[in-house]
Amino acid sequence: MLNFIKKKIALIWAKKHVKEAEIYKQNAVEDQEKLLLSLVKTAEKTLFGREHQFENIQDVQDFQKQVNIADYEELKPYIERVKKGQRNIFWTETPEYFAKTSGTTSGAKYIPISKEGMPYQIAAAQSAIFHYINQKNNSDFVSGKMIFLQGSPELEEINGIKTGRLSGIVAHHVPNYLQKNRLPSLKTNLIEDWETKVDEIVKETEKENMTLISGIPPWLIMYFEKLIERNGKKITELFPNLQLIITGGVNFEPYREKMNELLGKPVDTIQTFPASEGFFAFQDDYQKEGLQLLTNHGIFYEFVPLEEYGKPDAKRLTLKDIELHKDYALILTTNSGLWAYSIGDVVRFISKKPYRIVVSGRTKHFTSAFGEHVIAFEVEEAMKATVEKFPAQITEFHLAPQVNPQEGLPYHEWFIEFEKEPENLEDFRQNLDAEMRKRNVYYDDLITGNILQVLKITRLQKNAFQDYAKSEGKLGGQNKIPRLANDRKIGDFLETRSYLDFK
Repeated sequence: MLNFIKKKIALIWAKKHVKEAEIYKQNAVEDQEKLLLSLVKTAEKTLFGREHQFENIQDVQDFQKQVNIADYEELKPYIERVKKGQRNIFWTETPEYFAKTSGTTSGAKYIPISKEGMPYQIAAAQSAIFHYINQKNNSDFVSGKMIFLQGSPELEEINGIKTGRLSGIVAHHVPNYLQKNRLPSLKTNLIEDWETKVDEIVKETEKENMTLISGIPPWLIMYFEKLIERNGKKITELFPNLQLIITGGVNFEPYREKMNELLGKPVDTIQTFPASEGFFAFQDDYQKEGLQLLTNHGIFYEFVPLEEYGKPDAKRLTLKDIELHKDYALILTTNSGLWAYSIGDVVRFISKKPYRIVVSGRTKHFTSAFGEHVIAFEVEEAMKATVEKFPAQITEFHLAPQVNPQEGLPYHEWFIEFEKEPENLEDFRQNLDAEMRKRNVYYDDLITGNILQVLKITRLQKNAFQDYAKSEGKLGGQNKIPRLANDRKIGDFLETRSYLDFK
């Protein structure tokens, strides 16, 4: 009876929530401009606000004149002052949390999350689930066990500011009504070593009624493989009531076929776009491509055309200015005190009513050793089309340029860890190259002009990418391995994990 009541309540809440959300979808442009002015007014007396003359800002254009686009290194002096205990620096209140992430040349990044910002992270995740429940008219999963493969919830303090991985911070905000359904145990969640942690999660969950599983695709695959190895059953045989998988962090499509193979049959999937800086988008319609951009969640967005990114006079567009099917660097201003912050992600709009995006790459993750500027969306779509044609299954891949080959012209080298190899690898290679030439005219010109030779494939041994992640101390959690590089740092490591009978 209790489970029946929970399901009915979830259906009612979901319907009400989605109805309210429709209003925000219709008023996105107006809401965004009002939000920016509200954020500016709130922070007018802060150090950052005084330095950038917030009191004179009356509209978006004023803001863009007063506040330059900045990356973490440029905002770091303000963040360091907050870490030392200084107040009223870039937001009126001291951050409630620092989300600690790896990444920059100077070490870890400390992303502020304010008391106002944290509820939006939780609300966005809840909204994604409510949209699913409403559209599918299904809330059965709320009665089973749920798991999120996440970092440790153990937090340290820096001058009273709780600090840790975002997924560990979020673990402290799971609603009370879900606590009894949540796995793994706190003891297991606190394990730092990722492989040991996943082994314990497998033991804790293999006999449970798992109905919802969430995490980044490569680490979900690792978890599923360990479950299958231990039990000899596909995941949907082991968890017959599994109804929903929630993914984020990377594009799910290149992993879909491998995931379905491990599952045994397709399971409903919600794709999301969260980050330490905010929760930006989620899949709200499972019949359509793309993620709904959240325009009323404390974040003001600007978009810089990718070809102009990094230039002093680059255009800074708002929602009303964007064009469909064009790549933009994503710029954020948030209610946690980030101002015109370049997060490093590249997005592409595929609709305006409502605003839906796909994440098409990273501003720093591209291959352009020869001027081609290949981005993640292009390689992922080319790989997807090629895998579907042959068929084949891949675990992961990485593209790096080979500028100085021992013989012949330079080329793009694709390091691929196959789960299931195509019957004819040479045909696969030629098709992959053709798909890339369709998607990137500059790459096509380089091949046609005999500047580059057709791409080469380096086959990798099982767990090659896990080995790389482990070598960098980035195995598990929210860590992601770049699909693209403009150098051979990752490629040189992967070379040591390659088979040598085909290139």
